Amino acid sequence: MRQQIEEILSKVIYPGFSKNIMEFDFVTDIKIEEKEIVVSLDIPSASDEIAEQLTEEIAKRLSTFSSDIVVNIAQPKMPRQTSSDGKNVLPNIQNFVMVSSGKGGVGKSTTTVNLALALAQQGKRVGLMDADIYGPNIPRMMGIADVQPVFLGKTIKPIPAHGIKVMSIGSLVERGASLIWKGAMVTQAIEQMLEDIKWGELDVLLFDMPPGTGDAQLALAQSLPVTAGVCVTTPQKVSLDDTIRSMDMFTQLHIPIAGVVENMSGFICPTCNTEHDIFGKGTTQPLIDAYQTQLLGEVPIEPAIREGGDSGQPITVIAPNCETAKRYQAIATKLWDYLQEVNEGEGVDNSSIQPTIF
Repeated sequence: MRQQIEEILSKVIYPGFSKNIMEFDFVTDIKIEEKEIVVSLDIPSASDEIAEQLTEEIAKRLSTFSSDIVVNIAQPKMPRQTSSDGKNVLPNIQNFVMVSSGKGGVGKSTTTVNLALALAQQGKRVGLMDADIYGPNIPRMMGIADVQPVFLGKTIKPIPAHGIKVMSIGSLVERGASLIWKGAMVTQAIEQMLEDIKWGELDVLLFDMPPGTGDAQLALAQSLPVTAGVCVTTPQKVSLDDTIRSMDMFTQLHIPIAGVVENMSGFICPTCNTEHDIFGKGTTQPLIDAYQTQLLGEVPIEPAIREGGDSGQPITVIAPNCETAKRYQAIATKLWDYLQEVNEGEGVDNSSIQPTIF
């Protein structure tokens, strides 16, 4: 009978996805008693609507076995509301993650893309906003470089790609156009992209930030209670020097630091499949200790990463079972666990960094 119940549950599609609850491994327990069947789930969404939809569908599908069906659903804790002095222009989104780097060229956008896709593959409703105003690379990496967004009156519909919602300034301006903007224009662009895009309800929205610690970072932190920051770096000391500035920025903006991704950490040879430390490895540990955070993961150089980024087919999509894709999955799991830890604790509040109006 248990096998029959599992087969029926495999027909229950998780809302917003094409995979079922068994494929996502959301079913944690099935108890078959004399008069009732108890099904326990653990889902990543805090949405009451999703929980109610799953409860009704499971009860209806299993009604042929018993008239007494009990569905227990464990959900993450909703983030606490920011204070009245704070600001949150996207209250329908549960978590916000700022992916940043102290300098360019460390693979920040590649990390953000594959991290977003890994989270979506684990059953999270994910959005990805390319906030890198001066160098928006996300459209090409996600295979939507030639796709125009749909305008719904004054709002813009995000572009769907590989199961997540995406929007970039690169999709809103002419390709190759140089944006010679002052700080105030960057701030306004960030605010408009947040308020005018119809994101809907999401479990997590990731931001691919410009390199450095400038206006875009401050504008975002003042507009949203950012749940966590992720810092991307490489093992070289030149990169680590700039990474310190990014970590200090998170501290100054009261953004909890989820951890560090050490990118280009080793090289996986495509012919012999062995890993070589050509740029060094493990050099981020002193920085991690200084800021009392964690190493989210070490991502090696692999030709398939570059090929996937150029073709719009990221490595987590075209080669989900390769070593690098597995590492992105592990990083996504660590990040999600940290987000839940923040929400179950004191949460986040951006009221202390609101702009002062004279």
